[in-house]
Amino acid sequence: MKSKITTFTFLLVITLFSCNQGSQFTDYKYADKPATITCEGVNLKLLNEALYSFEDDIAKHYNKGNRAPRLDQAYSQIIRNSIYGRLKIEDIASKHTVAVFEALKKEEDLWDATNPKSHLNYNSKVLNCISSSIKDSSLKTTLNALISTNSMAPKLFGPALVSKSRNALSDKSLAMYITLDLFYAKMFDIDFSKVNFDKPEQKVDFNALPANNKPTTDSHADHNH
Repeated sequence: MKSKITTFTFLLVITLFSCNQGSQFTDYKYADKPATITCEGVNLKLLNEALYSFEDDIAKHYNKGNRAPRLDQAYSQIIRNSIYGRLKIEDIASKHTVAVFEALKKEEDLWDATNPKSHLNYNSKVLNCISSSIKDSSLKTTLNALISTNSMAPKLFGPALVSKSRNALSDKSLAMYITLDLFYAKMFDIDFSKVNFDKPEQKVDFNALPANNKPTTDSHADHNH
């Protein structure tokens, strides 16, 4: 009898473990959006969700009060605030983005817990894909040089991004790098159990971003709002 109970318990544990291991993120809000990057052997659906959720968050946060949110301005400010240590993720990230982050954490190849410069794994399949797909040749050269010499860090690559933040609108490989390294990688250091997500949400129309195709100068770009 004892042997049967032990066997049953063992099988139950294995079954539950298998179910947990096989569980996947299902709360997709942006599944109807265009694919962002094309990479083999990675969870593209989840990465796609991560980028759009990130863009939704920063557009809302950095354009409070504006009738036509500007994603280009939001990218400019998120890059500056992230690389210069002024980013307050707990004020920006939505509950949905945090849920996406929890799913991203299970993508083992994507992260490097031993890297003090960033939790992002610069030798992952995703980063290898991104580094070979960025459209701007100078940014691509700089990123690959930093990765190949094991000196890659947000503070080193970040300054090159500042003047070309607008590129993220048309180059989703670059946008994905910004999303992962300058935002999600930093979420590991936040205790979201203490964050209040009960704040009104503003609907963002991605088709209306940006309002025009002319570069803009944001006099408040260096300030966190």
